[in-house]
Amino acid sequence: MDKLSNSTAAIASRMVVAITASLAGAALLELLQTGNLWAAQPAVGQVRLELVGDPLTAAAAFQEWAQALGQAGIKNVRIRGAAASDKVGIEVLGSPEQPIYVVTGIIQSRDELILPGGRYRKSQIKQIANWLDELARLGPPDRRPAKAAFGLTKQQFAEILEHARQPVGFSTKGLPRLEAIQRVSRTLRLPVETPKGLAAATGDDVVAEEMSELSCGTALACLLRPAGYCLVPRSLNGRAGFAIVQSQPAMEIWPIGWEPPPDKSLKQLAPGLLEVINVHLEKVPASDVISAISQRVKVPVLLDHNALARHGIEPAKAIVNVPPGKITYAAALRRALFQAGLKYELRLDEADKPLLWITTLKPI
Repeated sequence: MDKLSNSTAAIASRMVVAITASLAGAALLELLQTGNLWAAQPAVGQVRLELVGDPLTAAAAFQEWAQALGQAGIKNVRIRGAAASDKVGIEVLGSPEQPIYVVTGIIQSRDELILPGGRYRKSQIKQIANWLDELARLGPPDRRPAKAAFGLTKQQFAEILEHARQPVGFSTKGLPRLEAIQRVSRTLRLPVETPKGLAAATGDDVVAEEMSELSCGTALACLLRPAGYCLVPRSLNGRAGFAIVQSQPAMEIWPIGWEPPPDKSLKQLAPGLLEVINVHLEKVPASDVISAISQRVKVPVLLDHNALARHGIEPAKAIVNVPPGKITYAAALRRALFQAGLKYELRLDEADKPLLWITTLKPI
């Protein structure tokens, strides 16, 4: 997962997509470099479809395409013979408040239609309808606001990111999970769409981690995960905000911390982990090692409860040993966790605060 850097431009250059995939940095480098927070949204327009072809050789094709488009509910269609000046494209008429998009397409054959959106067969009539609907809502592709991720404009994503950087500011450890989620949501000062089933999913669960110093975006994503929910940025009633939704495979979700950039070393991000100490651990619960090192290096810890539960790992019951010797806190933690079937990842929250994400060696 990608990390948000200190500078505004570098923050925008990294974005996590679908948990493991990331957008190219160049695409987001421009994210916060625009002057306005909001881009003008196009008005919903009227689409007129002009289909042209050779009436002598494509008479049957004209009739079949007219019937197929009508059955798909596609209206405002005109089919005529082609003129020498006809070419595939979109002409914008009307006014900005009431735009009219005249789409010229070519009927190539009884089973091939060429539109500005591509070549389509009759079996793809739904894709044609979707493309025309998107054109009506968003306008021609070259006139649409640039997108960053999650279907948001770059400006909308920039606003969400700025709010997600806000610190939690209260102790979460020991709070009922639902209460912690609600309080962090309010701290975000953005619309947060909450599903009715969230209360039942959280039940009587209590938060084990202290997240008071972490940023709201990372904290809220972490609080939702054990309940089977995740955080997704969305445009809600014209405003940038978040929706809490049930987790599904390959979803595009807000991450629990961000991967540090390659140009930042461990010494720069969490120097305490490189401190050399005398270590001798014998029959110590892994949970004690995690807690002690977290306090010593002053880096908060978040546990991947879902992965631990799936693999049946309980850090409090996993006994570890580290032989006597001088090693760094990072090496001691790595050795101890490995014996428990765990590993740590250094991540950063939206405000660049380092955290340790403890998960399993095996994929979830």
